[in-house]
Amino acid sequence: MSSTTSMIATRYRLQEWAEQVRACQNRPDGMKVIDWCAQNNITKADYYYRLRKVREACLESMPKDMISTSIVPVPAEVMNPKSAPSTSTGLDISVNGFSIHVTEATSLDLLSTILQVISHAQ
Repeated sequence: MSSTTSMIATRYRLQEWAEQVRACQNRPDGMKVIDWCAQNNITKADYYYRLRKVREACLESMPKDMISTSIVPVPAEVMNPKSAPSTSTGLDISVNGFSIHVTEATSLDLLSTILQVISHAQ
């Protein structure tokens, strides 16, 4: 197989996998990845392999300067919250191993940004 044919096949396969990843990420609330995979005749291991390959392809296509400077500023009050006692009422959220304590004083914009960042953390 020529290198051009191989590159075309790889791109086609990645596009197909990206569609599967999007479909899985848009699965109904409460449905587990393993259940979605079973319905779509994909093993869980294959799904996560494809997800990794799609992410790698996305990173490779990004400009290098964008990747090296992708720093998300975090306000000091988030890192060292002195104003709110640890026993304050609120909601504790855990995502991907990160925990957040949210109170009524928490900015919705800040909460949205933090949740977006940690949902993509590995």
